[in-house]
Amino acid sequence: MKTLISKKMKITTLSILIFVLSYGINAQTIVETQDGKIQGYSSNGIDIYKGIPFAQPPTGALRWKAPQPVIPWEDVKECIEFGPSPIQNKPEPFLCWSEEFIAKPEPLSEDCLYLNVWTPAKRKTEKLPVFVWIYGGGLSSGSANCDIYDGQQMAEQGIIYVSINYRVGVLGFMAHPELSKESGHNASGNYGFMDQLQALKWVKNNIEAFGGDPGNVTIAGQSAGSFSVNAQIASPLAKGYFQKAITQSGGILSGRLMQDLPSAEQQGASFAKLANAGSIAELRKIPAEELQKISHQSEVGRFGVVSDAYFLPTDLLHYFKEGKQNQVSVLSGWVTGDASLFPVNDITTASFKKDAFQNYGDRTGEFLEYFPANTNEEATASQKKLNLLNFAGVPSYLLAKYMDKNVWLYEFTHVPTNKPGFPNYGAFHTSEVPFALHTLDQWNRDWKPEERTLENQMSAYWVNFAKTGNPNGENLPVWNAYDIHNGNIMIFDTDLGMQEIYKKEFEFLTH
Repeated sequence: MKTLISKKMKITTLSILIFVLSYGINAQTIVETQDGKIQGYSSNGIDIYKGIPFAQPPTGALRWKAPQPVIPWEDVKECIEFGPSPIQNKPEPFLCWSEEFIAKPEPLSEDCLYLNVWTPAKRKTEKLPVFVWIYGGGLSSGSANCDIYDGQQMAEQGIIYVSINYRVGVLGFMAHPELSKESGHNASGNYGFMDQLQALKWVKNNIEAFGGDPGNVTIAGQSAGSFSVNAQIASPLAKGYFQKAITQSGGILSGRLMQDLPSAEQQGASFAKLANAGSIAELRKIPAEELQKISHQSEVGRFGVVSDAYFLPTDLLHYFKEGKQNQVSVLSGWVTGDASLFPVNDITTASFKKDAFQNYGDRTGEFLEYFPANTNEEATASQKKLNLLNFAGVPSYLLAKYMDKNVWLYEFTHVPTNKPGFPNYGAFHTSEVPFALHTLDQWNRDWKPEERTLENQMSAYWVNFAKTGNPNGENLPVWNAYDIHNGNIMIFDTDLGMQEIYKKEFEFLTH
């Protein structure tokens, strides 16, 4: 849904009255949260609340600190438009990601910790399942206000849909020795993950007022959102705040975007030096926009996941092998185009086999059975397949291997109908999201009837999973939980169905 009130419009009594007359706000859309009353609006039977604060603005002395509880208010707070997106580079469409996939460019602000709720409930006592969406963006960009994250259609299927913001980039994930010292738990970084957890705490404390069940919460996310869901599964601090999880395209069990605390602290110290700041106090005085600009310099590197022994365990894989993670039901998968996140250039039979020997030694022969390289073309195809499985397939497989509860795996292979004059990027990274979240109407393409069917099917699986912990339901092809002995995976295309694929590859890569 497009922004309903200009972000530059000062909300006055007259503007609210106009909005009420235009969009049907009524007394039923006033909800009393633990922090105060909020006013939303209704659309096609769904009550919508946007820009609900779930933490204090992480500004000033609260920059690079765990999110703090909201200060309660007395009057009714109008929550009818999205809150600001987190500080990041100016969001602009690029490559396959057209404007529907991109955060709104204005406003960007450090004051960004807001969430949004779509609820079909007409009574507080309905106890509907809750679905919490966490956006992607490489932990350096993104926002809940992307068109493809709209919650109307999911809510119309009988769940409460919540989307949340969290800090990204230098403001969300920078560690520093001084920050670790002042934290009280000898760790720093991962503030964006802490924001997500704070939003989940808000859900636990407030969702009943919207007709939701705080004991039936599913967290879901794609790309960096999937990394985030993985982090919440792993974090001892998140125990009990969700019962089910959906991870789409990637996860921290791959080891990507991850540093140990000493390395992350050194990166933060180097950043402070580049910013000419001799202390965290000085860094906190620098405008956020300037910090963002400095962080974009190539010598800074990328801020990401910190294995800090506080929010996350230091030896993540061992932690999962021992079953210490939050044991929840999981739906997990990837898109074939995830492989394109890692460009493959000038691959030859010789170069591929050389790299294979360096990586696998006396196991190279077996490796080449699963990733053959008899020609340059075959070697290139094998490299793409290897990139896909290492980035997205292996993290999903390891979840299936080490979770005590059922895990359903999928691969999305459908190439969306292309827009005339737009390059065809195939089944690209993120292209499954509008199908899963039932937001094809938000994506400007001339969709075919069979794609609408795929959208209905995928979103029904996601909604069923949120409701019951099992994606199966009436009028849907049976989706079997993953069995490591046969490697059964749901293939999502216009003729979706189960296939037994990648079993040997997964066993080899995780040996």
